[in-house]
Amino acid sequence: MTEVVAIDVGGTHARFARARRQDDGTIALDDPVTLHTADHASFETAWEDFRARCGGSVPRAVAVAVAGPVTGEVIRFTNNPWILRPAQLPAALNVDRLVIVNDFEAVAHAVAIAPAGQFAHLAGPEQPLGRPGTISVLGPGTGLGVAHLWRGQDGSYRVQATEGGHIDFAPLDPIEDALLARLRRRHTRVSVERVVSGPAIVDIHQALAAMEGRPFSDEDDVAIWSRGLAQTDILAAAAVDRFCLSLGSVAGDIALAQGGFAGVVIAGGLGLRLRDVLPRSGFASRFAAKGRFEHLMRSIPVKLITHPQPGLLGAAAAFFSQQDSE
Repeated sequence: MTEVVAIDVGGTHARFARARRQDDGTIALDDPVTLHTADHASFETAWEDFRARCGGSVPRAVAVAVAGPVTGEVIRFTNNPWILRPAQLPAALNVDRLVIVNDFEAVAHAVAIAPAGQFAHLAGPEQPLGRPGTISVLGPGTGLGVAHLWRGQDGSYRVQATEGGHIDFAPLDPIEDALLARLRRRHTRVSVERVVSGPAIVDIHQALAAMEGRPFSDEDDVAIWSRGLAQTDILAAAAVDRFCLSLGSVAGDIALAQGGFAGVVIAGGLGLRLRDVLPRSGFASRFAAKGRFEHLMRSIPVKLITHPQPGLLGAAAAFFSQQDSE
């Protein structure tokens, strides 16, 4: 098969696109169709919506990247209520071949095959990601996705999905101590996803407001991100800067845990929105601030993947990689 429907399902959006492997081995994506998960009762009804938009004609192969662990007979998403039953899906979708991977496993596949021109430099030495070894991949969105890939001397690679977004949050200063205390009042255990994800900006903003003795409203994360990135609200801007610090800390921890010394890649739509902010923030200093390992951390190139749909590209790449290995 040389054509597949690539699907990337997150907490908020489900993206669909036809993907083709071309004669030179590269993967071409059609323009994606983006649906809100809240607008559909199930993955199957969203699929029917996509197929109708395509006039009822779609490839009979599907690659799905899902935001959650891909294990067992039932797959539950971390941040949306849909449920997948892989054994039943081929018949439900009327397809001949189905591949399901974790969403950041897919992004890691995209990192492995994307050309150097689709990466922006964030920190560390300004060099490409081509050297052998492990590359850590993470990205904040509705949650925090984490994976890694290993590249051999011959250019071959392997990808490993993880649930690294659910490791414990470790505060490093009094502001983060206050944020942790605030989050502990609602959650028995505070993971890094509670601090380094799109919705987390609300708690960061409210924690800063409480420290300042300022009132705060029940604004959603979209409003705070918009004001903070536009620099039209000094407290929202401070929340964005604090987010960048925490993202740097977490990215460094992930690299140490995974041995991601060949590189670290930040991915996702929120990462793209922070493209110009991260290099000017404290992200790089927090990434490297690992005590006795600071010299090692400063030797790691940290990049942002700028491909507009790495989840879709990676889902297709995972499909063709699995097909080739059989």
